[in-house]
Amino acid sequence: MFSQQRTTEHRDGDDLLTAGLGLEGLRAMLPPAFADADHPTPAELRRRALWSNWRGIADLAPGGGYGEVYGSVASVPGREFSAFAQVPGATQPHRVLLQVPDAFDAKKRCIVVAASSGSRGIHGAIAVAGAWGLPKGCAVAYTDKGAGTDYFDLDAGQGITADGTAAATDAKLAFKPGATSGTGVAYKHAHSQDNPEAAWGRHVKQAAQFALESLDEALPAQAPFTFGNTRVIAVGISNGGGAVLRAAEDGDDWLDAVVAGEPNVLVGGHGARNLFDYSSDAALLMPCALPQLGIPAMPGLEAKCAALAVRGVLAGDTFEARQQDALAKLRAGGWTDAALRAGSISVAFDLWRAVGVGYASAYGRYPHDAHPCGYRYSAMNPDLSVRAATTAERAAWVADASGIPPGAGVGIIDPQAPADMGLTGLQCLRALWTADSADARRVRKGIEETRAGLPRKGLPVVVIHGTDDGLVPQAFSSAPYVAMAKSAGRDVRYWQVRNVQHFDAFLGFPQYGAFYLPLLPYVYNALDRVDAYLDGNGTLPADAVISTIPRAGKPLAGDNLAMPR
Repeated sequence: MFSQQRTTEHRDGDDLLTAGLGLEGLRAMLPPAFADADHPTPAELRRRALWSNWRGIADLAPGGGYGEVYGSVASVPGREFSAFAQVPGATQPHRVLLQVPDAFDAKKRCIVVAASSGSRGIHGAIAVAGAWGLPKGCAVAYTDKGAGTDYFDLDAGQGITADGTAAATDAKLAFKPGATSGTGVAYKHAHSQDNPEAAWGRHVKQAAQFALESLDEALPAQAPFTFGNTRVIAVGISNGGGAVLRAAEDGDDWLDAVVAGEPNVLVGGHGARNLFDYSSDAALLMPCALPQLGIPAMPGLEAKCAALAVRGVLAGDTFEARQQDALAKLRAGGWTDAALRAGSISVAFDLWRAVGVGYASAYGRYPHDAHPCGYRYSAMNPDLSVRAATTAERAAWVADASGIPPGAGVGIIDPQAPADMGLTGLQCLRALWTADSADARRVRKGIEETRAGLPRKGLPVVVIHGTDDGLVPQAFSSAPYVAMAKSAGRDVRYWQVRNVQHFDAFLGFPQYGAFYLPLLPYVYNALDRVDAYLDGNGTLPADAVISTIPRAGKPLAGDNLAMPR
């Protein structure tokens, strides 16, 4: 099941949580530098990946409360055990990693297992699982769930090895596309042709199995470690939250509890919509709708909305009427105004298109050179002209990339001319959900493979979601999941948190931090509550709609969170 196994030690100026950076180092605006930009060492890549993943998930800004009101960046010395793992039938591996603190609690024997959020690399849940579990003496296991930052440079014929360094295709790589010809960049989530999301639950279980094997090696005096004598709590947010809910379906009695924050999860009925459906809808409609909610129009929006009217996507003879029609269509599809306002973040960062382009390839199992709408990926110049990646860019991808372009110097190549404003491609993506072409049926088949089932009977599950989430709206994901599970008599508890959107990391921007609050404190608190329950020292959280108090420009305080008691 496991290959390319490695063990590294992290002490004396290094540690498991922050690679020795501490809170101030994580707050630094520039990433940790490489001594040789073209040839960074594995240790340098790890340190930079931790910096990137902390900053991509948590609000570390002064006044945001991290490390003071909630959370921990304690220096935790220990060892890391890593490997490639492979689920049956997959062509590509996923990464697994176990962090074992030197102060592992031998009496408690606990593992926290997590899946990376989004498409992030193997350290993508460090701020979620590591920050909670490591200071408590738990081992923490991770999986990149078949996504991650192991990009493949088609021009150079190089991918990423187990230690994070770039190498030619004759090496054992974390991702190597089926065909390595062509130009540009391929990446695992989109181009593995495995539809990894369909196996997210199995990825999580394999990470837990790797944890048990590695603990036997790390702590032989306490072996054997088994699911019967070791506590396993699964936790994740966003795509990672969806992954741990998929793991909860497993009928074997290996999981003790699950905590899922803002999960991207798909069920049948109850108003559920899958990510590809509502993201492709939002990519077309949301920019034109937002001015009706008081959000300033982006440059060129009037021309774009007019073009959508000509194409029959929007109705109305004026800019105002087209805005109103776009808003009405989104509301009819289940969007709340709160989710739409927060969704403006995804519009500003081009996330809707990024999701649509990448997930179409993933669900349809398309290779890198056969996107149904003609998109490709490549390194780009500031003027969006295509070029080959530099050695330094390629060397840093494993640390700097988020797992889904655009970013880290890699952009999306639109086959249409700029005058098209991207609309032909967006309509093509939308048609993969709404039309009846062979490509549409192929993509929808892949989406159907990701549908979630019920959690195991008797398994405690806590789901937490912000009511203002604009990337994975609760109405399309967690609310239908909880309704399905409760109607079947499963033990699922549900916290709905007001004034919380999807991205804690954006709260460092004053306009977001003044109104929105972080999700992570509630995930940590739910883990505390579940852990105490398993110890026999408390009860599981009750369902709650949590009425928070926005900071309004002041430092975060405990009262703002209104944490349930």
